[in-house]
Amino acid sequence: MENSDDLVLLDSPGSPFGMRARLALAAKGLKFRTVLEDLTQSKSSLLLKVNPVHKKIPVLIHNGKPICESLIIVEYIDEAWKDGCRPLLPSDPYQRANAKFWADFIDKKISPASDKLWEIEGDQQAAKTEFIEGIKMLEGELKSKPYFGGESLGFLDIAFLPCYYWFHTFENFGKFSIEAECPELVAWGKRCMEEEFVHTSLPHPHKIYDLAVDYKNKMGI
Repeated sequence: MENSDDLVLLDSPGSPFGMRARLALAAKGLKFRTVLEDLTQSKSSLLLKVNPVHKKIPVLIHNGKPICESLIIVEYIDEAWKDGCRPLLPSDPYQRANAKFWADFIDKKISPASDKLWEIEGDQQAAKTEFIEGIKMLEGELKSKPYFGGESLGFLDIAFLPCYYWFHTFENFGKFSIEAECPELVAWGKRCMEEEFVHTSLPHPHKIYDLAVDYKNKMGI
């Protein structure tokens, strides 16, 4: 899709939250520029200017106006570019609310546990248990559908796909198999990776592992 809007994304290569914004932009066929933030260094003056509250990526700057927080960015993109583009959120109010509920569940339940799997040293059993419990609950929401969005990849798929791309990293640090615990969820992730806009927007899972190792080395964790 040709767009005359000026779109700039403040991002970092391995950020699962930045990946959400990338996926939403790519799903809509939108062209954008990326400004990379080094998360191991001091925050840039641009980031502090456009997100003075949380001072975090991602930030989408649309014609000079900043939009912050990954799920808000994805919803904004869906609302701002409707004509001729695939919808991300369902049109049905209940289905929309349900998709947002599970996206919120990912951020509040799954993401905190997943961070512990690769950021902390020592016994990770509690984090693994919490993480597996969370993704099993999410897996149940698939209900034999090809995507969380039904027959096509949508909002909730985009909300969780970045976490799926981190599975390889979680497994390497946590020494466990996610596929053994959640085979349907892994099958869903492989199906999503076949979408061209997905695999062209995100780094390979092995690259994410390398980025995680480099981050830990630089941060001394």
